[in-house]
Amino acid sequence: MEALDFTGTRVLLLDGDGPLIARPDQANDLIGDAWGHEATVVAIPASRLDAGFFRLSSGLAGEVAQKLVNYRITLAILGDIAAHVEASGALRDFVWESNRGDHVWFLADRAELEARLERRAP
Repeated sequence: MEALDFTGTRVLLLDGDGPLIARPDQANDLIGDAWGHEATVVAIPASRLDAGFFRLSSGLAGEVAQKLVNYRITLAILGDIAAHVEASGALRDFVWESNRGDHVWFLADRAELEARLERRAP
């Protein structure tokens, strides 16, 4: 995990290797880590998310996202999730709606995250 500054925004970027985020209570650790690094964005590689995250009926994505949003932390999922999106119309809609807002983003990579933050900068 590393903390980076992009256009005045502190981002906590999780490593690609590490334990899967598979339970809603793991969001509490993300919040604590974000606070410890004074980050307002947590970027998680898609490979770190349990497959249940992409099955919206599991509730995992909603609970993790909601906890972070409640603490005014933007959640950015980085990586290719095309297979998950193709398998679920509900997920496709969730990704589309999320990317229109400012709280949860599904982005291809770190470069896309940087570009998104640059557009958001005052």
